[in-house]
Amino acid sequence: MSVSGDQMELREEEITAHYAAATRMLEGFDHAPRIAGAPERAAPERSSGIGTRRRFRSTTPGLVTRSTARPEGVRLLERIEGCDGGDALISPVQATVMRSLRRAISIALAVGDAYSEATGLKELKKENLQGRLAGPQSTEFAELLAAESLAVLYVFANATAFLLASSASEVSVEIGGIDEVLTDNAQLALHGALWELDQDLESFADGEAKLVAVCLAFAEALMEKVALRAQNAKRLGAFTGASWRVEADDFPIQGFSPARKARGTALTMQFKKPNEVVGNHIAKYQSMKLAKMLMAYDFERKLNPFAEMGGFIFTFMGDGAPGTGKTTLIQMMAGLVSEYCTNAGYPFRYQNFGIDNIDSYQGKSGQNARAFIDNILDPQVIGFGTVDDIDQIAGKRGDRQSSAGQQEVTAVLMEAFAGANTVVRGNCTFGMFSNYPENVDDALRQRAGARFLVDGPISRDDYIDILALLLGKRHDIPLGEHDLYAAQEIRRAVARSFEQHGRPQEEGLLRVWEQTEARIGKLDTIAKIGTYLKGIQEADARFTGRAIKNITDAVKVRALDFELPDEWMEDPELFLFKPYAEKLAMLSDMRRPITVDMVIQEVNRYADSEFRYADKSDEAAIEAMVRDFGRQEEARRRYAESKG
Repeated sequence: MSVSGDQMELREEEITAHYAAATRMLEGFDHAPRIAGAPERAAPERSSGIGTRRRFRSTTPGLVTRSTARPEGVRLLERIEGCDGGDALISPVQATVMRSLRRAISIALAVGDAYSEATGLKELKKENLQGRLAGPQSTEFAELLAAESLAVLYVFANATAFLLASSASEVSVEIGGIDEVLTDNAQLALHGALWELDQDLESFADGEAKLVAVCLAFAEALMEKVALRAQNAKRLGAFTGASWRVEADDFPIQGFSPARKARGTALTMQFKKPNEVVGNHIAKYQSMKLAKMLMAYDFERKLNPFAEMGGFIFTFMGDGAPGTGKTTLIQMMAGLVSEYCTNAGYPFRYQNFGIDNIDSYQGKSGQNARAFIDNILDPQVIGFGTVDDIDQIAGKRGDRQSSAGQQEVTAVLMEAFAGANTVVRGNCTFGMFSNYPENVDDALRQRAGARFLVDGPISRDDYIDILALLLGKRHDIPLGEHDLYAAQEIRRAVARSFEQHGRPQEEGLLRVWEQTEARIGKLDTIAKIGTYLKGIQEADARFTGRAIKNITDAVKVRALDFELPDEWMEDPELFLFKPYAEKLAMLSDMRRPITVDMVIQEVNRYADSEFRYADKSDEAAIEAMVRDFGRQEEARRRYAESKG
C-alpha cells in the first residue's frame, strides 16, 4: 500500500486478489436471516405513492409474507440475470451491475485487510484459530471484528454507490430500511448485506430499468444504517483516522463519509438566452456574472478564487410579482452554466427543490431537503440549486398553518445556508424564488446573501421589446420608430438601475434616510453610513448584523464588478485550466476600489427589499385580522339572532 500526500493508495493487486472470493459470493452462498427475522411490527403511515416495504418480516410458522432464505441460497448473479424478463443474453446494464458489485466487495475486503494489519486483528485471528486467545484478548478480538465488519460494510456500500453512479437514470425506488446488519465478522457481514440486496432485487427490480435504482437505494440505506451503528462502536480509529484512494476508479475512502461520483444531471429544461430576458436588468446581470463566477472553481484546490476574495454569491433570493420572469431567469442561468461546463468538460448538476418534495411521512421532507443540499454541494461538480415558490415549501417558524414537513425544510435550509458547518467552496450556488417573500421565515430570508428584484418589463422600451420578442418573426407588422433591444444593453441598463438606489425607493426607508441626512449631513464616511444603518435598525428590528454582512458581501461583489471575458469560457486554456494561484492573481488584477456610492447603493438595495417584505407582511397580517374580526362580528350577530 503506497502513500500519496495524506492519502494511502489501495493498490490494484490488493483489490484484485479478492476477485475470486467476491465472485464466489455473487455466485451463491447459504444464509439464514437473523436480525431481519424479527417479529412483524406495524409500519409507520406513509403518504400515497411511497413504497411500503416491510422493515420486519414475519417468522410465524405457516405464514409466508415474503421469502427469506431460498432453498438454493443467495445467488445474486442469477437474480440480476433474471430481472430482464428472461432474456438469454446479459445486457450491458446487468454486466455493469455484476462487475460493480464484485469490484465493491473486493475493495471492501482489501480495506478490511488494511484495518486488520493496522490494529493487530490479523494476529488475533491466527491465535483464535489455534485456540490460544485469553479472556481479555477475547473481548478485544470481538470488538475488533465488529469494527472491521462495520468498516467493510460501509466501504462496500460506498463503493457500490460510487461505481454505479454513472449508470443511474431518472428512475428511483423507495426500498425502506436495512435490517440484516451483522457484525460477527466481515464475511458474515457481507453475507447479510448481500442477502438483503437479493431480497430487495426480488421485490423491486421488476425490470432492467429499476436494477441500478434498487442497488443505489440499497447502498444509500446501508451506508446510513452502518454509519448510525458506528457512532457507538469501539476501535474504529484505524478506519476513521485513515484515508485511502483507489486510483483506477478515482474513488476516495474517508471513514464513514460517502464519496460522490462527479456526474451531472441531464437537463431537459428549455434554456433562455440573455437577450430573451426583458427587464430585470440587475437580476440578469448578476445571474450572468454568477454563472461565470462558478466556472472559476478549481477542482484540485476545491476552492473558488471569488470565494477567497469575498465576492462570491452562495445564496440569493429572487422576488417579484407573478409573471415577471423568475422562471425565465432560472432557465437563462442554468443554460449559461450548462453551456460553459459542456465546453470545459466539467460535470454540471442542476436540481430544483419543489413542493412535491414535501412528504407527510415524518422526517422524509427533511431527508429530501438534506439530499438536495448534499447533491448541489458536491465538490466534484459545478452545482446550481433552486427552490422555487419557497414561501410554499419552507414554513415560517411558529406558523400553525405550516406543516411539519415545511418546518423540517426550513430547519435544513437554515443550517445549510449559514450554519456552523457551512463551508462555501464556490462550486455551487442556491437561488430561492418567491412571489410572496414576506411569507418566508425572516431568518431564512436573511440567509440569502444577495437580492434580485425580478420586476419584469418596466419602461415603454421594455414593453415594445418583449412584444416583439414573443411575437417572433412570422408576421409582417412593421416595428416603427424603435431601436429594438437597445434598452436591454446590459451595461447601460445596470448602471442606470444601480444609480436609482442612490436614494431609497420604499417610503419607510426614505423617511429614515431623510431624517439621518437632516441630522448629520451627506453620508460620505463609514461613521455616517453606520449611523444610517442604526436608524434602519430602529425602524425595523429585523435589520440585524446578518443584514450588514449581506450588504458588505454585496459590496465586495461590486468590487469584482467585471464580467469574465467570453473567450475565457470558450477557450478553457485561457483561464479555467490555469493553476489556482494564477487564476487568483488574474482576478485580483481586475478588482475595482470600493466607493461610498457602492456602499450606499447596496445598503439601500438590501434595506428596500426588507422594508418591502415587512410592509407586505404587515399588510397581510392586518388584512387577516380584519377578516377574523369580521367573522367574529358576524358570528355574534347570528348567535344573537338564534337566541332571540
